[in-house]
Amino acid sequence: MVKDKLFYRTLLAIAIPTALQGLVSLSVNMLDNIMVGSLGDVSLASVSLANQITVMLSYFVKGVSGGAAALVAQYWGKKDIPHVKQVFSVAFQICFYITALLCAVLWLFPRHAMQIFSSDPAVLEIGAQYVRILCFSYLFSCVSELLIMMLRCVEVVRIGLVVSGVSLFSNLFFNYALIFGHFGFPRLETRGAALATTLSRFIELLIVLFYVFRVDRRLRLRVRELWCADRKMVRDYLHYGLPVMLGDVQWGFVGFLKNAMIGHMGVLMTASNSIAETVFSLFYVFITGLSSGACVLVGKLVGEGEHGKVREASGTIQILFIGTGLVVCAAMFFSSPFIPLLYGISAEARALSSQFIAMNAFMSIGTCYHAACFTGINRGAGDGLFVMKVDMICGWLVVLPLVFLSGFVLHAPLPAVYVCTRIDQCFKWLIAFIRLRGNRWIHDVTRAG
Repeated sequence: MVKDKLFYRTLLAIAIPTALQGLVSLSVNMLDNIMVGSLGDVSLASVSLANQITVMLSYFVKGVSGGAAALVAQYWGKKDIPHVKQVFSVAFQICFYITALLCAVLWLFPRHAMQIFSSDPAVLEIGAQYVRILCFSYLFSCVSELLIMMLRCVEVVRIGLVVSGVSLFSNLFFNYALIFGHFGFPRLETRGAALATTLSRFIELLIVLFYVFRVDRRLRLRVRELWCADRKMVRDYLHYGLPVMLGDVQWGFVGFLKNAMIGHMGVLMTASNSIAETVFSLFYVFITGLSSGACVLVGKLVGEGEHGKVREASGTIQILFIGTGLVVCAAMFFSSPFIPLLYGISAEARALSSQFIAMNAFMSIGTCYHAACFTGINRGAGDGLFVMKVDMICGWLVVLPLVFLSGFVLHAPLPAVYVCTRIDQCFKWLIAFIRLRGNRWIHDVTRAG
């Protein structure tokens, strides 16, 4: 265990605000689910399936920023600000252009997008209306989330928490007003939920842009610097950051296909899975927030050339996250009978979602540990290629085949199908543990000058 108190202060100073930011941000999605859930199982299933596109996009943004995180953190360890800005530029342009293309496609073909997830006419109709409005929020959230994630890598974390808090309250107000028709607003139901999210994301973006270009004094970033990527840095990003980006994007695509299969298993499975996944995400986003703090700290130590301290920090982080996993397991398990009561769904869906949450609780111990290792330690140390390989094997050769086999060939009970959707969480921790024995995972990814 690390004995230096500064290590723990630095880790907590980055990790806690980041984790709370993720928690508040996800609460926005949970509010959508709860309020839309009061409209019935079909509305909840429709919005849940439509939001899989949002989830896929969030994996993409996370992948792009995660690909840049090791580079930024290690350059930050060297106090090389010009190269930090170059990495910012590469990540920003990738996110901006891809998200703009996605927005255009969803605006033009919302029903086609929903057909990936369901063939139910009612679900298609409601989901298409929801997506066509929500797609405008993607560009707003993409830019703001990327800038916040990049600032986190240079230890600027409070702005993310502030923005998420504003987003939570603005989303709560607009959801209540537009879904149910209060304060003189029209009753738009699921369309109101989409519009509320879009307005909240726009407000969020305005705050982030004001902070980055008017308030921040650490980087003093200018608008033109977001569009001027150096070719050498593009090559570095493709070499070191692309594996991380592809790893997160392909994992998001695995989730996309997994939920598409779940969508074809009926409204009961879809609604119950939606609640269980929302609850799990509420805990998981807190875990990954803590892991992001570990990533910045480890990357900074690698950039400073302190490899001995990197290994010591790795051991400490692993122990801390085992304890975190036990706490998360207990909290999730004991809350499993009560959370589904918040939703206006059928008794059958409520009972099934409670089962799913309880099963998730025990799998979360391993999830906490491997998230700390893969998302935090390995990526911060420039070992993103290994993480990508593990995720690809687990997703494409284990999770997706088992979900398809259990759901459509064996017609297994729904709880058994749900276990298959998360089976990788039961053994990834062992792979992570083995990888961090020795020094093969430590890579300095910066360039001189």
